[in-house]
Amino acid sequence: MDRSLEELLAEVAAGRLAAADAVDRLRRFGYSAVGDYARLDVSRAARKGVPEVVYAEGKSTEQLLGIVARFLDHSPLVLCSRVSAEQAAALADGVPGAVDHDERSRVVVVRRPGVPPVAERGAVGVLAAGTSDLGVAGEAVAMCRAMGVAVVSAFDVGVAGLHRLATPLDEMRAAGVAAIVVAAGMEGALPSVVAGLVEVPVIGLPTSTGYGLGGRGEAALLGMLQSCSPGLVVVNIDNGIGAGATAALIARRAAS
Repeated sequence: MDRSLEELLAEVAAGRLAAADAVDRLRRFGYSAVGDYARLDVSRAARKGVPEVVYAEGKSTEQLLGIVARFLDHSPLVLCSRVSAEQAAALADGVPGAVDHDERSRVVVVRRPGVPPVAERGAVGVLAAGTSDLGVAGEAVAMCRAMGVAVVSAFDVGVAGLHRLATPLDEMRAAGVAAIVVAAGMEGALPSVVAGLVEVPVIGLPTSTGYGLGGRGEAALLGMLQSCSPGLVVVNIDNGIGAGATAALIARRAAS
């Protein structure tokens, strides 16, 4: 099976592949099985514009390597989230291509050999209310960069010291960001504040940071959902990958 729909069509256009053979391959283009443990949607990146993401938690090292290797047969880039140190080392040793590991966010990005990064288009902002929110915010940063979107970030700018927010917002306005991801735990107030100050969409990213009742992110999630600031949407607790993908899609469309 060809690595992408674009390559398949190029083969037909160049006369190197008969139309009947292309039809047969297209019937199989939608998925690829790996052993008896994975059935991969290998056309998602071409269909969605979002690179494939492999959630590493709960997978054995063998399963993770098998899935990533198969995705690299079809896609130029694979992003792995919630990766353990052992899994990251195995990916560095066991798959071809460039492997970039961010220990803080537990994200590994694997690029197929010889494939350059995606051409940069658009920009987003990423804010984290506190230092404890950096790991989840880092997932959003990694996803945006994997999608070829520039990131302007600032961390530890929460409402307990709101004066810290002014300069980062000025920098994001100057960079022309099309959306801002705001990660916050505790009471989750920062996204509402930011949404009341900017004219671009704000993506609230609740984190499981806090004390006692509601400290696993529930209070932050509910606070963001109940916000009276227009232009704020919310993803699930600790879903930095989803927040980053949404922000990057907005930015790339805005820059097109």
